[in-house]
Amino acid sequence: MSDYFDDKDTSTPRHEPARQPDPAPRAEPHLGDTRSQPRQEEAPAGSGLAHERRDERRYIRVSPTFEVRFDDGNRFRGLDLSQGGFAIESPRPMRQDARVRGSIAITTASGELLVPVSAQCRHSLALEGRGGAHHAGFEITDISPSHLELLRRVVRAHLAGRPLDVEQMVQGEDAQTPRKRRGTGSTPQAAARPPRPMGRYVALFIGFAVLAVVAAATAYRNFMLIEPNFAAVTAPRIDIRAPSPGILMAHELKAGDRVTRDERLTRVKDVDLESDLILAEAAQRYNSQLIENLQENLDGANGGQVSLANSAEPGNGDAVSFETVSPDIARARIDQFETARDFQASRVTALQARQSQNEIYSPCDCLVAWALSSSDGTYINESEKIMTLMRTGDDEVMVEALVHMDDIDRIEPDQLAYLSLPNASGPISARVRSVALDIERQPRAGFPSWVRQQQNVASVLLVPEKPLPVESVGTPVDVRFTEQALLGATAEWIWQSGRRVVQQASQLFSGIGDNDAADTAG
Repeated sequence: MSDYFDDKDTSTPRHEPARQPDPAPRAEPHLGDTRSQPRQEEAPAGSGLAHERRDERRYIRVSPTFEVRFDDGNRFRGLDLSQGGFAIESPRPMRQDARVRGSIAITTASGELLVPVSAQCRHSLALEGRGGAHHAGFEITDISPSHLELLRRVVRAHLAGRPLDVEQMVQGEDAQTPRKRRGTGSTPQAAARPPRPMGRYVALFIGFAVLAVVAAATAYRNFMLIEPNFAAVTAPRIDIRAPSPGILMAHELKAGDRVTRDERLTRVKDVDLESDLILAEAAQRYNSQLIENLQENLDGANGGQVSLANSAEPGNGDAVSFETVSPDIARARIDQFETARDFQASRVTALQARQSQNEIYSPCDCLVAWALSSSDGTYINESEKIMTLMRTGDDEVMVEALVHMDDIDRIEPDQLAYLSLPNASGPISARVRSVALDIERQPRAGFPSWVRQQQNVASVLLVPEKPLPVESVGTPVDVRFTEQALLGATAEWIWQSGRRVVQQASQLFSGIGDNDAADTAG
């Protein structure tokens, strides 16, 4: 059983009729006023009527067709409705001050309006001649502003004598009394005065100010900051050259591949070297066999004559002949054969060392910048370039700039500079690592040799504070050296922002032009 019924009230209905409606409604107060319902005057003893003073009434009450549905599933027929509360007909008495939650279902011509509310019971009076029915009045304690506005429109539509229509309420029409509509229609509207175009002047002033700031930053950047003759992104370069002439064996390396330290890159096949190695190994085995055979003959002669070969070179073109000698001469020839064998062993070792150099391995964790194609058995000469590797470790991808000798005295190590990559947004800060009148001993990739032919420039290496991508090696960059960090940074950022805006505008216009050309061609 719901907790808002008053089960203790089992007496007969009291002889207190429902409150009488006012003869004339008052003007509605502010929508947010949700104070308690008007108080009831105490009826004198023995009187069957209870009147309500007009100064206590705060909301106009209307009697549309509606139903109150509580959250526990009970439904009650509505008697009257206002912005501050509602009254229902209940088969049992309601407990005073009981709090309930539910929805007010208002029947309209095209549907039904549901208004969720929270309410508190203010009074419950028995209705005479209704078989125990009670008149229960509730004050709305919680309602959203949108639903409160909906209740206000329902009340005003009912007072105006207009049927409730959901579509008109959705369209924003506010029902009015006939008197107010007539007054509004008869009053002429004052001519609207055109607003003053102050926004145009403000926008124009801001535009001129922005242009002035960009112009000042551009002038400071071009005339006050130091600009080198040429600058590009560089990295240490390692050239892999052929150790000997021969055929470059097949490999699958190409530009852009990464290799690790001691990784096998390729091999050069030197046919002459391999032939010399084979002959040297054969001569070594031949001498070893001669020594072994002569020692056996010497041991088995028992002081007699010994037969031995007259040559220690198996490939001299002459037939090998044998002769008979004394044991002393045989021992001397054994020493000669051992000397020839040791010589051939040393020669084999040297040839093997040269052949091992033809196996080329990576000297570092590098990026392949260029590789010679090995298709169709490419023949290469000694010291011919096979590959070019770039070192891409931390702080190895730098920027090299050639600064004129007239400005070199204004640059010192650890000085601040700004880099601008093509098609990049925003400058990149960098620090000067070294200033030299000649290039470094370590060759660098991405810097053309013809640029270094200038005689009146010095080489300046810059270390970016933000790592540069390896793909940018060889890309020319715009460099500016600054002596005033704050002014230089401000000018550079303003100039870069203006350049970015210009680039985006040019790309937009070029895209529009391409579309127009495509439409014309189509």
